Amino acid sequence: MPITVGQDSAKTRKTLTVGDQSVAYYSIPAAEAAGLGDFSKLPAALKVVLENMLRFEDGKTVTVDDIKAFSDWADKGGQNPREIAYRPARVLMQDFTGVPAVVDLAAMRDGIVALGGDAQQINPLNPVDLVIDHSVMIDEFGNPRAFQMNVDREYERNMERYQFLKWGQGAFNNFRVVPPGTGICHQVNLEYLGKTVWTDEDQNGESVAYPDTLVGTDSHTTMINGLAVLGWGVGGIEAEAAMLGQPISMLIPEVVGFELTGKMVEGCTGTDLVLKVVEMLRKKGVVSKFVEFYGEGLNHLPLADRATIANMAPEYGATCGFFPIDGETLRYLELTGRDKDRIALVEAYAKENGMWRDDSYAPIYTDTLSLDMGSVVPAISGPKRPQDHIALDAAASEFTKYVNGFREGRDVRAKDETRWLGEGGAPEPRDIPGSTGQHEHAFVSTEDGHYQLHDGSVVIASITSCTNTSNPYVMIGAGLVARKARELGLNRKPWVKTSLAPGSQVVSEYLEAAGLQDDLDAIGFNLVGYGCTTCIGNSGPLEPAISKAINDNDLIGVSVLSGNRNFEGRISPDVRANYLASPPLVVAYALAGDMNIDITKDPLAEDKDGNPVYLKDLWPSQKEIADLVQKTVTRKAFIEKYADVFKGDEKWQQVETSEAETYDWPPQSTYVQNPPYFQGMSKEPGTISNIENAKVLAVLGDMVTTDHISPAGSFKESTPAGQYLVERQVPVREFNSYGSRRGNHEVMMRGTFANIRIKNEMLDGVEGGYTLGPDGKQTSIYDAAMAHQEAGTPLVIFGGEQYGAGSSRDWAAKGTALLGVKAVIAENFERIHRSNLVGMGVIPFEFTGGDTRKTLGLTGKETVSILGLDEVKPQQEVPCKITMEDGTVKEITLKCRIDTAIEKEYVEHGGVLHYVLRDLAKAG
Repeated sequence: MPITVGQDSAKTRKTLTVGDQSVAYYSIPAAEAAGLGDFSKLPAALKVVLENMLRFEDGKTVTVDDIKAFSDWADKGGQNPREIAYRPARVLMQDFTGVPAVVDLAAMRDGIVALGGDAQQINPLNPVDLVIDHSVMIDEFGNPRAFQMNVDREYERNMERYQFLKWGQGAFNNFRVVPPGTGICHQVNLEYLGKTVWTDEDQNGESVAYPDTLVGTDSHTTMINGLAVLGWGVGGIEAEAAMLGQPISMLIPEVVGFELTGKMVEGCTGTDLVLKVVEMLRKKGVVSKFVEFYGEGLNHLPLADRATIANMAPEYGATCGFFPIDGETLRYLELTGRDKDRIALVEAYAKENGMWRDDSYAPIYTDTLSLDMGSVVPAISGPKRPQDHIALDAAASEFTKYVNGFREGRDVRAKDETRWLGEGGAPEPRDIPGSTGQHEHAFVSTEDGHYQLHDGSVVIASITSCTNTSNPYVMIGAGLVARKARELGLNRKPWVKTSLAPGSQVVSEYLEAAGLQDDLDAIGFNLVGYGCTTCIGNSGPLEPAISKAINDNDLIGVSVLSGNRNFEGRISPDVRANYLASPPLVVAYALAGDMNIDITKDPLAEDKDGNPVYLKDLWPSQKEIADLVQKTVTRKAFIEKYADVFKGDEKWQQVETSEAETYDWPPQSTYVQNPPYFQGMSKEPGTISNIENAKVLAVLGDMVTTDHISPAGSFKESTPAGQYLVERQVPVREFNSYGSRRGNHEVMMRGTFANIRIKNEMLDGVEGGYTLGPDGKQTSIYDAAMAHQEAGTPLVIFGGEQYGAGSSRDWAAKGTALLGVKAVIAENFERIHRSNLVGMGVIPFEFTGGDTRKTLGLTGKETVSILGLDEVKPQQEVPCKITMEDGTVKEITLKCRIDTAIEKEYVEHGGVLHYVLRDLAKAG
């Protein structure tokens, strides 16, 4: 489908000839020549957004003043938060977030027919790629049959979802599906889908070149910024609107410049670098900002390392972490099999439009910080936040502090992490290294032998996630550690569940070409699948005896993974402490099996002759790694592995589905149900009303993530979601995960605020999705919400700092809305979740004047009224009246985080999809 460029933008349209190619493009120098401003000092990331304004300038949605605002941004030292309408070139999805998005599109087809329109009005206008990568679970591991058995089980569990997605692929235009077993969406995007410079025909049939841009329904969409493709994560709701031609409303962002100098030293990896970057940027505070990396250090930084840093932008809180186009960008495009003409176009376009980084590149930034890469040390992060950087030589002692804090009385499961257990103060400390008392342990017998588990036993060691498996330097490094361990007769400890889940089939190709897969297999790191696995909670069950020992004895089990997230309750219900590490360190911890060991100086294990083996005995040199990367990571491998990327294996080809233009919703399905959003919808929008006499559903603390709000992992029979499935004769073995059932609102409503580690401060010392019902008794959040809905009572949520951090998942907002929550009041919000709440018609508010849930003494037994909403303006302050349990009233002021005029319209319509649907119905 051709792009529709602005009709008023001809004055900046020029022609670029590269070899035999001749394409139109929108020129930033031409805009300067036309007197629209001086853009020469803009960061490259912002020039991409500026080009978008030039291309779509129409005098209405995008105006000349919008373009001039970018010149003002530079004049004002990197600040000018003007609202603009931005249109990304394409949309990327994965199946956990993609299934509900396609469900919504299918429901919108039903909805537009009900409003008198044509079903074919609901079609993506921009290209959409959905990669099925979130569904494979590690049931089988540590043996040669693991991959095939996990794939077979994946199809058994997810056939309903796959039939639905295959229907969508046929029913919708501009929509492609990358089948299961291919790779992780961000790695497929980096290695194949991304083009850096895109080309398409405009409405006049002329070829136009422009920067490749996208939004994705996964927060780690930012990975592609390592390839100079501007992209970030949005909720499925916002992505659906973008698909349907709705521009993304945003403020011109601040851009923080991150200078990299020097080069990495021997023994350090790209993972160590990114963990340091995450720590620094979290301290800096870059939420809702672009981060652009610059400096001479980029001359020594491979694109794989850049992509690792870009991937973890959500962990450091930025909208994106951008790397401009330079010679390394071209080298990577060549390596990964991109067309030679495309590569030539990328270079010529970047240089012509001022987006090329060389030694003279010196833009203006809003703010800057700097890191000498030579100062980076080996590290891990944890035990429950990505930004909690720990130098590797301090990992054991920091773990001891964590355990002692837990054992000596600070109940990390309670509402206040400094609260003492019980009335009598702290119990006796346990015998953890550096402490005194009796050691917490349990003896376990399994097929692998008889052994003792204790606090700190590493029970999961997983090479997983696109963050690191996209990087051949750390993957080859892991393989070399495995090779040396195998040669010395070492193996994983028998209680460690090991797994290798690459982000693309290319990884297997070069590991096998280097002979390293055999070495990884020998110590338990067999291929388990191509997908996200452990990083998103699909770690699969531990052996029953190990799980029982951990839970019966309240042990602090540990996971070490090469992923990007380690939030509470995310990785495994049996594991409390989770650490992010490079793939080589994941292998090392599997060999050691214990977080109490200082692996920088203590032996990991004994060799076949009984001699101690240290980490330094196994660690490869940078030259060893680089030589193997050079030899085995080839252009030919990328071309061959991506030749039939949309075809899939025999299993995918055999999936049968309907060819109807509207979906025939199977009433018995527990995976896909028609959501209630558009049922009975009127043709005209409503207005925003005051929230009066609302009850409190939950009072939550700081850093409540979208994993807390809408978990992705497994759930038990006793939960509301489990009971729903049991009532429909679904056996516990077939429950699958919350993430896989995101196409069924009934399951997802019941799973909202149901993370096993969420702490509702309305209750004392209780973990999980519980609250007080209308009768004042403890019950599940879902049951309480339904009781309040039946009584016609609106609900609010209170939260702390960084509310909604983490994944982009739209169900954190959808579930909140479907529970009847009208407002979320927090100290501040993470970017994506705030946008998602607005997109579902839930209003975010922030405390002002130093007020917090703590200073106000909130218990959750209050009644809340928020006034002034009938005439509210974006970011306006409004009065809030809180009636306490004893009848006293506290009057405070809240800041309404409806940030833009179009967002106000979304809320008036009941959500962005309602807005789009009504708009399309009128146009039809």
